Amino acid sequence: QVQLVESGGGLVQTGGSLRLSCAASGRTFSNYAMAWFRQAPGKEREFVAAIQGNGGSTKYSDSVKGRFTISKDNAKSAVYLQMNSLKPEDTAVYTCAAKYAPGTWYPIRDFEYTSWGQGTQVTVSS
Repeated sequence: QVQLVESGGGLVQTGGSLRLSCAASGRTFSNYAMAWFRQAPGKEREFVAAIQGNGGSTKYSDSVKGRFTISKDNAKSAVYLQMNSLKPEDTAVYTCAAKYAPGTWYPIRDFEYTSWGQGTQVTVSS
């Protein structure tokens, strides 16, 4: 398992940008697929984006595709989520997650991830 700590959340106006960071410790980071999930009040947690262990492939939910970018720096053991053109409906607690996946496969379902951060609040005002 890895330990994860998110940072970078905050309050931003509609159309603005934020960059979330997730610092990992404990294992060889390149063997871990990483993902971002979010949960808004009263709603279920939803998948946002995922990235392969070596950073070579990414997946996004339809709701963020074209606006958000996930990236991974294995040398720094960190994963990022660049969020542009933010909308009020993006307001949620964003959490990063890790899954040991040394090959090419990486999941997008939350129950397949084994390590979770504490989450960071993102609020988009209208």
